[in-house]
Amino acid sequence: MSADAEPSVYALLTDGTTIEIRPARPDDFDAVREMHEKLSPDSLYLRFFSMSPSACEQEARRLCRAPAPDHAALLVLLDGELIGCGSYECDDPPSGSAEVAFTVADDMHNRGVGMLLMEHLISLARGRGLLAFTAETLSENALMLRVFADAGLQAHRALADGVYDLTFPLSSGEAGVTLGAYRDAVAERERSADVASLRHVLTPASVAVIGAGRRPESVGRAILRNIVTGGFSGPVYAVNPAATELDGVPCLPSAAALPAEVDLAVIATPAAAVVGIAEECGQRGVKALVVLAAGLDGAGRAELLGICRRNGMRMVGPASYGVAGTGVSLDATFAASHARPGCAGLALQSTGGTGFVLAEHLSRIGVGISSLVSLGDIDDVAGDDMLLWWESDPATKLALLYVESIRNPPKFARTARRVGRSMPVLTVIVGRSITGRRLAGARAAAATPLLTRQALFEEAGVIATGNLGELLDAAVLLATQPVPAGPRVAVVSNTRGAAVLAADACGDAGLRVARLAGDTQRALRDLLPRDATVTGPVDTTLLIGPGIFRRCLELAGADPGVDAVLALTTASARSDPVPDVPAARLLVPIAAAVLDQVEVVRLLRGPDEDSAAVPAYAYSGSAAHALGHAARYGRWRAIPPGNVPDLDGLRQDRARELVTEFVAGRPAGGWLPLDPTVELLGCYGVPLAESIGVVTEDAAVAAAARFGGPVALRADVPGLVRARGAGALLIDLHGADEVRRGFRSLKESFGDRLAGVIVKPMVTGGVEVTISVLQEEVVGPLVLFGAGGAAADALADRAARLAPLTDSDADELIRSIRAAPLLLRRPGAPGADLAALRDLLLRVSQLADDLPEIAELELSPVFARPDGVQAVDARVRLQAAKPADAHLRRLH
Repeated sequence: MSADAEPSVYALLTDGTTIEIRPARPDDFDAVREMHEKLSPDSLYLRFFSMSPSACEQEARRLCRAPAPDHAALLVLLDGELIGCGSYECDDPPSGSAEVAFTVADDMHNRGVGMLLMEHLISLARGRGLLAFTAETLSENALMLRVFADAGLQAHRALADGVYDLTFPLSSGEAGVTLGAYRDAVAERERSADVASLRHVLTPASVAVIGAGRRPESVGRAILRNIVTGGFSGPVYAVNPAATELDGVPCLPSAAALPAEVDLAVIATPAAAVVGIAEECGQRGVKALVVLAAGLDGAGRAELLGICRRNGMRMVGPASYGVAGTGVSLDATFAASHARPGCAGLALQSTGGTGFVLAEHLSRIGVGISSLVSLGDIDDVAGDDMLLWWESDPATKLALLYVESIRNPPKFARTARRVGRSMPVLTVIVGRSITGRRLAGARAAAATPLLTRQALFEEAGVIATGNLGELLDAAVLLATQPVPAGPRVAVVSNTRGAAVLAADACGDAGLRVARLAGDTQRALRDLLPRDATVTGPVDTTLLIGPGIFRRCLELAGADPGVDAVLALTTASARSDPVPDVPAARLLVPIAAAVLDQVEVVRLLRGPDEDSAAVPAYAYSGSAAHALGHAARYGRWRAIPPGNVPDLDGLRQDRARELVTEFVAGRPAGGWLPLDPTVELLGCYGVPLAESIGVVTEDAAVAAAARFGGPVALRADVPGLVRARGAGALLIDLHGADEVRRGFRSLKESFGDRLAGVIVKPMVTGGVEVTISVLQEEVVGPLVLFGAGGAAADALADRAARLAPLTDSDADELIRSIRAAPLLLRRPGAPGADLAALRDLLLRVSQLADDLPEIAELELSPVFARPDGVQAVDARVRLQAAKPADAHLRRLH
């Protein structure tokens, strides 16, 4: 909920129940009064500190009066019935604080109603610039005190005469209060409620298939058959008005004939019938829907989602191919075979065939799945919901995603970042080509831009692969082996040629072939023939006997300079070393390339039940790339998550005034002039080189003389972004004559478009980089960092992260570009001041996160030197924006 309360949003209570939250209106007076009148005498006393008969009517009038900036009131409804209300009243005279109060119906206590009201009022108040909430609560009001204590804010308490006076700072920055703990608490409440709501989808007690046809090959009939033959033990219902029984399941004539409160209904009817059936399901108390039909138009999808929200049903789809949960033997898909129970969770937006193929491969290999959800059009249940589910599911050890669009990128990023600390999250980057995006069909229009998805995945530690084969290879390794502690790989092969191929593949995958320690080499030399190579890679030769290859693997894995082992085998008439691979006892992960096997990837089982299976690939490149993905994931996981730091010297109120004044005068937005740009950046401590804007040739000469050295001139042309490439930047001008010629040149080039000329002193030395911000409609602000200079655009050496950056994000941004070695200390060069560069990135990130009106921002060039950083030029484009709270709990 933003600075202006939205008409209505839906959210989840702690038990997964869907409720509606909306602003109070004058016509709510009777309902609000009646809810208060139904409170017990104890509840009335705790709320109003008295038993006054008029309190209920007075409270209803206060809450239901016309909206105004000095107050807000929200209502919570369940199935159309009012179950709670919350409000705040600003201090008079205004002080930046407001008194907050809540009332919850007696039969709805301990279900999270008060906490949701608290969170939504906090979001609304912060959007309106309030700095703190205050509250008065009787000491015996344990329920309300617990809401305040559990919220996650830093509460200040004072007890006097049995009444607690509480104060909750709401802001960050100038108030010196970090919101990190509060947001973490909100995220944990969101996880718990989301998981509770998804139990009806993935572990239902009962299932109905609506539209199960009499033809065995029909989709609905196939799903019904899979549910029955898959071993689901709960009640199963089939809806078909033209049949009495299908696959041993009695048929009902309509969804309206279903028994009350079926957990999950699969709607396998044509699109035209879906909305009416969903309404019937809602009236019968169905808890969740899977909608298979594709082709619903926008209005139909909106109506379908509205029915689900009003009736408290979670929905997978439309355009879904079904769901599966092996923990309860549920196979509500039309896959050709049942998936094997295992440890991989799958969520796929693509056509169901992709999910079925992945599930089939994982089952054949022996990894198996814990759950599968075909997300379809993602109108409700999405990838971030599934990450929350898997995080809470002890059967799931790794998560696999195939998504073309990300509905809520900020939520996805913070969820994946947290989940990735406990399990690998893998995905395929799809739609990288024009043809790929076109084949994505209707979803292409909603697809999240490639750069944004890459930034999301890198920031959140998601293992992003280029194709399904690569995804499967990495998944099999991570499902069976520990995560490598680093990139150093011991290559052990029984042929020299295979060792050479593996060494090249490791280099391509970002791994380093380990050179083994002297003790390890001596031990290997004692085991192997004279022609063997023991330095690394190890070539045992084909002449070794049984068990020797296993011992070589164990010696290499025990070397202190080794993080993983890559074994390569070729069978010969003398021996086959494949059985030695799973028999080896190692403390580091191992992958194998069995060069004469038919399967692309399989698992080698050890001699004992407690032996870890070893993934065996047909090609060394596949094994190396799987290890490379695992090593990069291990490196990400080893880096502390980081924090969004409190920055000193910020003047956020003045920055907000500057932006508000500009946007108010230009509803369509535009480029901020030089002076307010300098002041805006100064409010966040961005070090910007001094500049002087001029409109005449003589003024340009006078400005250059003031700087006392060579200068640069930049044409101030509204809408012109790339000054250097457009001929709008002239550098290294010496003396008055060169400045005059430069000024005339710019005037001739741009004519009436030239609003003025900006004169700056030349800044030299250090490494030239660029820092920019791009405000994306769905994602929010994206911070980009890259190499600078004349060839920057051609080189495309840049990386991106979502704002707000943590300190770890900023460090990773700096190190992720190809030009990073130029910034680091090296022989003969001191390196750039990385702490200052990190601080600049964090300040730009905070600026963009605080002010959503910043549509574009560019600092270019920025010189990173050993003694600090200096931004030479800056441009800022503003546009009207509605602040959005990415951390607010609500269903989208």
